[in-house]
Amino acid sequence: MTNARISLDPPRTLLFRAVSWYSNRAYGKVIDPVRVNAHHTGVLWAGARFELAVGRWKKLDPQLKALAVMTSAATIGCSWCMDFGYWENHRHGIDPRKLRDVPVWRESEAYTSLERDVMAYAEAMSLTPPEVGDALVERLRTALGEAALVELTTMVAVENMRSRTNSALGLTSQGFKDRCEAERPASRRPPRSGH
Repeated sequence: MTNARISLDPPRTLLFRAVSWYSNRAYGKVIDPVRVNAHHTGVLWAGARFELAVGRWKKLDPQLKALAVMTSAATIGCSWCMDFGYWENHRHGIDPRKLRDVPVWRESEAYTSLERDVMAYAEAMSLTPPEVGDALVERLRTALGEAALVELTTMVAVENMRSRTNSALGLTSQGFKDRCEAERPASRRPPRSGH
């Protein structure tokens, strides 16, 4: 059952079919943001091109990027983004504890001081109005360099757009996180006793 505030059965345009094919191939299903955006071909086209471009940015460490994006989603309260983010980052080998603890990152001992600064920055940027302090920015600029800081800032802004859009349109979990346990490699058989 869905809480979506817009139909998840959009017009079957050629673009929607192409993006659906890609989504099925990459994620195992057509993701709800694609279904929603398909109601407006221009939005779907621009979003697909933009997400492909964002995926090519490589100045920021992927784990720091993942934690920033998930912290932003948690701050905004996007359950769809948290569900998908957990699954996607679990697939890429990020420590499951770090992913699980994002909503309570301040109380968790799972993170390094740099990860904490990245998460504090993502949280501060995601508040309305943003509450980013100079000292935090300076620590991040020193630790990451200016190119990575620009990428971090833009990734948090991108996630704000995603999370706020998904939340406003009522998109909730699609069961991605639930698949993480099912996708674990089967345990090896115990060795046979030799003769």
